[in-house]
Amino acid sequence: MKKIELEIVALSHSVTQTHSYAVVLGEVNGLRRLPIVIGGFEAQAIAVALERMQPSRPLTHDLFANFMTTFNIELIEVVIYKLEEGIFFSRLICKNEEEVIEIDSRTSDALALAVRANCHIYTFENILETAGLYLDQTETPTEESTEADPEKKTAAKTTAPSNGELKDLNLEELNTLLQQVLEQEDYVRAITIRDEINARKKK
Repeated sequence: MKKIELEIVALSHSVTQTHSYAVVLGEVNGLRRLPIVIGGFEAQAIAVALERMQPSRPLTHDLFANFMTTFNIELIEVVIYKLEEGIFFSRLICKNEEEVIEIDSRTSDALALAVRANCHIYTFENILETAGLYLDQTETPTEESTEADPEKKTAAKTTAPSNGELKDLNLEELNTLLQQVLEQEDYVRAITIRDEINARKKK
C-alpha cells in the first residue's frame, strides 16, 4: 500500500474545550488535513521542538532522542498505520548499524520525536479518507494557521452545538457546521463533527 507523506502544519488549541489540543498534519502537495487530538504535555513537547527552544533540562522526548543519538540509532520515519475506534496507531521506523527496527508508539509521542529527528511522517490512503478533512482550495495558509505555540493561538469563539445537539442536525447541517469550525481553526471541535458525519454514513 502506497504511503502518503504528511507534515505538521499547526497545533490547535480548542476554543470550546479547555485543555484540548490537536496536532494538524497536512498532506504534502495536497489539500487534506489530518487532525489528531493530543494532550497538553505532548502539545508542549511538539511546540518546543518546532520553535527550536532549549529547555533548561531535557524534556522526556528530548531524553529519548538523546538516548537514540548516543547509541547510534536513527529514526528514519514515522508511520501512522492504523485507525481503530478513533485511536491512531503509529510505528517508529529506526535503524542502527545492523538492522531496521519497528517500534510501536503513541502517535503523539511519535510526532514529538519526528520533529526532533527531522524525519518523514507517513500514513495511508484509507486513514486519510476516513479521518482527513479537506481544505477549501481558496484558502491560503496564514501565520495564525501555522502557529506552533498553542498558547499563542487565537480564534473567534464558535457557537457550535454541544456533542449531544449534533445528533439533532442532518448531514447537510453537519457539513456546513464543519466548514465553519474549520474556518475558525478549532480542529478539536472539527474532529467531533467529522466523527459524527462518519458514523451517520456507516448506518
